[in-house]
Amino acid sequence: KLDMRIGKIISAERVLDSDKLVKLIVDLGSEQRQILAGIAEYVADLSTLVGKEMPFIVNLEPRKMRGEISEGMMLAADNEGKPILLHPAEEVPPGSIVR
Repeated sequence: KLDMRIGKIISAERVLDSDKLVKLIVDLGSEQRQILAGIAEYVADLSTLVGKEMPFIVNLEPRKMRGEISEGMMLAADNEGKPILLHPAEEVPPGSIVR
């Protein structure tokens, strides 16, 4: 069973030696986690992600990628191979359950 929560992005930066990966620090209400997302080639200015709320899967095993640990997964819609980032229609508290 997937545990999906709304997280608020605190910081976003490129992962060294990767054209695709972005390292996000995400506020999930009760904790902050580092989550890697393969969106670097689709977001020109990563600073636009800071402060955004997005859905994340938070009950996955941590995974090491390019020397960094990812403690979850960002959810996005797929539009012909391009990720479309999802956001709640109104602000909700970080850690809110996605049903």
